[in-house]
Amino acid sequence: MKYYLYVIELDKQVGKLVKFRKQSPKFLLGNRCFYVGQSAKKPTERFRQHKEGYKSNTYARRFGLRLVPEFYEKYNPIPTRKDAEELEEYVAMKLRKERYGVWFN
Repeated sequence: MKYYLYVIELDKQVGKLVKFRKQSPKFLLGNRCFYVGQSAKKPTERFRQHKEGYKSNTYARRFGLRLVPEFYEKYNPIPTRKDAEELEEYVAMKLRKERYGVWFN
């Protein structure tokens, strides 16, 4: 089985939510916001599932705008779930260092 990393751009309005901001302490209000995830499903399929509410993250469902392939395409496909989980955290932290708002599980 192969795994995929994906990054969803979120509406900047999510940056006003305290719970979301707590995850990215250096986030600058007004910067872009993202949801970073990994799945056995391809990014387009997983994004559609989030928007439809299937095994969906609230932020991805309510605020998800589009996939941002430039942040994840080079990593896919990923051979193991463990590798996918590590890459998910790596990409999320890299985006947080840029002072973006980032949510990941």
